[in-house]
Amino acid sequence: MTEPLLGRMVGLPSSPEEAELDRVPNPHPDVTYLARFTAPEFTSLCPVTGQPDFAHIVIDYAPDEWLVESKSLKLYLGAFRNHGAFHEDCTVAIAKRLIATLKPRWLRIGGYWYPRGGIPIDVFFQAGELPPGVWVPEQGVAPYRGRG
Repeated sequence: MTEPLLGRMVGLPSSPEEAELDRVPNPHPDVTYLARFTAPEFTSLCPVTGQPDFAHIVIDYAPDEWLVESKSLKLYLGAFRNHGAFHEDCTVAIAKRLIATLKPRWLRIGGYWYPRGGIPIDVFFQAGELPPGVWVPEQGVAPYRGRG
């Protein structure tokens, strides 16, 4: 394992594949709870036109033994800025990478994408069954309504 990103000066990774995603021990593995990360200014590129795509990404997970370290998550998400992929690919790839790294009890991701070609595309993915007793608030992102 490489040295953690936290506490080091590092630049934005050139691609999601090259990005490091650090994990840290969960200080409360005996408690089932929810952690949420929100990235309201997520960007990637259309793989066909090269034009920028924008999304509001919400990641909810119930950790087990590991937590994702937030600086590494920020850099990982930022690495999509110059990455060409469809909305569905970006959203599911983020979830799969987090699952592989953390092995959470439960994870869901909502990718609320702004319109491309006049059509907004929202992508939702969930892995596992929600553990009993975990409070999961709404993701808080309204459906795209345009101007009116």
